[in-house]
Amino acid sequence: MIERTPVFNFICYAILVLGLIIALLPFAIVIIASTLDIAAVNTVPMPLTPSTHFWENIQTAWARADLGTKLLNSLIFAAAVAAGKVILSAMAAFSIVYFRFRGRQFIFWIIFITLMLPLEVRIVPTYSIAANALQPFQTIFDYSGISWLFAHIFGIEIKLEWGLLNSYTGLVLPLVATATGTFLYRQFYLTVPDELAEATKMDGAGAIRFFKDVLLPLSRPNMIALFTIMFVWAWNQYLWPLLITTDPKFGIAVTQLKTLIPSEFGLPDWNVAMAGTLIIMSPPLILVILMQRWFVRGLISTEK
Repeated sequence: MIERTPVFNFICYAILVLGLIIALLPFAIVIIASTLDIAAVNTVPMPLTPSTHFWENIQTAWARADLGTKLLNSLIFAAAVAAGKVILSAMAAFSIVYFRFRGRQFIFWIIFITLMLPLEVRIVPTYSIAANALQPFQTIFDYSGISWLFAHIFGIEIKLEWGLLNSYTGLVLPLVATATGTFLYRQFYLTVPDELAEATKMDGAGAIRFFKDVLLPLSRPNMIALFTIMFVWAWNQYLWPLLITTDPKFGIAVTQLKTLIPSEFGLPDWNVAMAGTLIIMSPPLILVILMQRWFVRGLISTEK
């Protein structure tokens, strides 16, 4: 056991305060810059005292980036991705933990290994599939000879096409699978006593009812924690939405930040960009604050 002395406590608190300053310094700069005019924000060094242009910059950012529509798109996108990840990971972990089939541990580790493949690594093949989601089936038909058979016997040319570009489906569907969520749910399900499953089985309930009436209510904190994590993750996505959507109608708020930097005066509009940043970061920040109690409880319950 580490002996707590005044010197030790001072060092710990000093490190904590230093880390807090490093973490909050960018937010302080964003807030200060959003209150300045374009001349002041491009001054070197930038003034460290707030000015009176905050509301003006907020209005400019809102209008120039069309943030009303883009925030709604971001809300739909992030909520759909988070909900899809929660549902899919809960069902995947349930099948791995409670169904005794050969190779289930191997399947789990294959899922877990995908954590080492971030979106940036697999974005090119993912985009290729999204451009035509039925291309794998087309390839199977072509190489198996089914396409040739239909063309020569029935005179029918098989062409399977389903493009997901510039659609909410294309934005959401490729990001729904989650190894993190599956692992989180698996760890929680392993803490559930086997007697609950046996008692449910003795009552005549099947697997679906056990999952719906027992596991889902018990895993509510985990569900909220995972939803919060994945909502923030999806909200902050930039590369995939930028790649998959060329129609401004489907653009999200984060990708609109680049439109706030140019200025007709020849200087970067960092003050407007920082005001837009404050607007865009507000929804996930509010969600984390509202869900903080459930978020912590959900993460702790997986460690028991």
